[in-house]
Amino acid sequence: MKMLKLFGILFFCGLLTPSQEVLSGLSCAVSPGAMRNVLSGAILQNGLLQQHLQSLVLPNIVGEGGLLNAPISITGLHLLKAQFPELSVMLLPGIGVQMTIAAKLELRGNSLIGLLSEIINILVDVTITANIKCTNYESGTVQVVIEDCLCVFGAVKIKLLSGLLSLSVNDLVHNQLTAALPRLLCSVINIVINLVNIQLLGTLNAVVPVGTTGTIQYQLASLPFTSGLFLGLDLDGVVQQMGGSIIPHDSSSSALPPLLDKLLLLGLRQSFLNAVLSLLIQGQPQMFTCVPENFSGANQLKEAVMAALPAGCSSCPRTGPLNIKITLSGNPLISLEVNKATLKLSVMIQLFIEHLDGSVLNLLLLKADLGLNVRVSITESRLLLAVSLSSTTFSLESSDVGISNISSLKPHCSNVLVEKLLPLVNGFLSIGIPLPNVLGIQLINADIQI
Repeated sequence: MKMLKLFGILFFCGLLTPSQEVLSGLSCAVSPGAMRNVLSGAILQNGLLQQHLQSLVLPNIVGEGGLLNAPISITGLHLLKAQFPELSVMLLPGIGVQMTIAAKLELRGNSLIGLLSEIINILVDVTITANIKCTNYESGTVQVVIEDCLCVFGAVKIKLLSGLLSLSVNDLVHNQLTAALPRLLCSVINIVINLVNIQLLGTLNAVVPVGTTGTIQYQLASLPFTSGLFLGLDLDGVVQQMGGSIIPHDSSSSALPPLLDKLLLLGLRQSFLNAVLSLLIQGQPQMFTCVPENFSGANQLKEAVMAALPAGCSSCPRTGPLNIKITLSGNPLISLEVNKATLKLSVMIQLFIEHLDGSVLNLLLLKADLGLNVRVSITESRLLLAVSLSSTTFSLESSDVGISNISSLKPHCSNVLVEKLLPLVNGFLSIGIPLPNVLGIQLINADIQI
């Protein structure tokens, strides 16, 4: 429980079966094949692997064989065409991702068998399996390394226009080609995976605006974590005021909780959310005057204030408009418990009379500490928070007219805050906290746990 409280808000993405119970939120629309689709799109569909295979420099094949043990020389071998019928992904506990690519390679070159020179085509079926590990975390970035790369060859078919092909030629080509290709193919896979890593990290590191008040640059808080069932990403971000300074917060990494029957786990900690909330809730002082046309809460408060004025106060006005000014005091703080979020907000409430000469008579200055229940949801890749009043504590700061007992004013002040302040706060929060498009996977109907 302590770990969850420290960590913050978690987003679960995966398939839910009808028998599973969801504590809060909606089931996620991300399928178990999402990771495969991410890598397939980045590596295969974008042509990245094909592009780098085209630059393969294959060694010449030389030896003896063919008709009458004639010398054999195959030169200028290059990739003519590649097909990738299948890409699969498996999560490796504590290591990373195992990616398997089935490839059909068509090679072409010039052959010289004895005195006969012609074009040679070689068709190779190969399955490449690479274990990909994230390492060397530093300032939101990680490196990826290929820990193991294995090439398993299927059929190797050789075609000559003349059709003159002996078993010795076939064996020679097969042996030399399958000896040289694993190193070359794994080298290409290593290059491609590093490029994909940069591309996928870019889905995190983009700077996203938070309304017109500031920006967030998301980044990883630690190395990605993998179990055999899910990928966990501990997210952090640099929160900056628009044209201003960075808002500091605790960026230490957190241990991710275990997760069953989901694919992707994203976490945002409490300290990060507080930094973003200080961007969202930056309201200017709200000031309004109690008149009959105004809402009932303010007029009731006015009546209660007039009744609380000391009887012997000759300078105390009994009639006329009452001005109310509400000012945010300090930064909003979100407090996270298991399955519960509360926003703590402090405001100053000033009730005063403004005379015609511009002078101000301060009837009351109150401090109100609000506890707001927070409802959390995700819509269009934005974390939305909506608040409702849970508790209020009032304290008297000052009074120019000698009011000392505010007990009768508290319920009316609460009504004013509900009617005037909460719509304002919910309006600020309605912008939402933009979430990164992590790995290109859309957060649609994600389950949320606090």
